[in-house]
Parts: sequence; C-alpha cells; structure tokens
Amino acid sequence: MHPFRAAIESSDVEAALALLHEDVVFKSPAVYTPYRGRFAVAPILLAVIKVFEDFEYTHELSDEPSHALLFKARVGDMHLEGCDFLHAGPDGRIAEFTVMIRPLKGIQALATAMQSRLT
Repeated sequence: MHPFRAAIESSDVEAALALLHEDVVFKSPAVYTPYRGRFAVAPILLAVIKVFEDFEYTHELSDEPSHALLFKARVGDMHLEGCDFLHAGPDGRIAEFTVMIRPLKGIQALATAMQSRLT
C-alpha cells in the first residue's frame, strides 16, 4: 500500500502532507492552473477530507516512480469515481499530484462544496 493511501485512509492529513515535496505541483480536476507547493495543497487536502463522504480507495496501480490510486466517494447525493495520480521525484517525495474525477456533475458538486470551505 502506498504511504499516501494509508495516510488518507486514516484521515492523517499531516502524514499525507509530509509525503509531498515542498514544491509539489497539484493539478485539480476543477481548476485549470496547477497549485504549487505543499502549503498551497494543505488547505485543499484538509477540505476534501471533510467534503468527500464514503471515500474509499478501490484499486492501486504502481509503476515506480508513478502510482495511480483509484477511488470512489460521494458529495451530497452525487456519487463519483476518481483517480489520484502520484509521481515521485528523485528524493522519493510526491513531486506531481494529479486528480481526475468523473462524471462532470461529480466534479461540479465537488467544486461547489470545496469553494464554500476554501473561501
């Protein structure tokens, strides 16, 4: 099991953040411009852990130094599926973190719920 998965499944955001490179590039499914840096990603992870309900990683694929963590979750009455794509840098920390989610209505529900928590 990837350590990031273990941290998220145990709701340990601090442990998840410790796995990120300080200059991590985070690509959100709802925002075009990537977020840069661990401190920019921290409030996003803190919020998404509260927004996602019934969150569950369902599969894990690995091809070092890249990993794909497939998940399912719910935002209100909207069920969604997604994938966290993680790519480690030379130091082993996560340097790139991309999230993909489907369906479009799921992304919209997530974006609305996140916006209220991040403003």
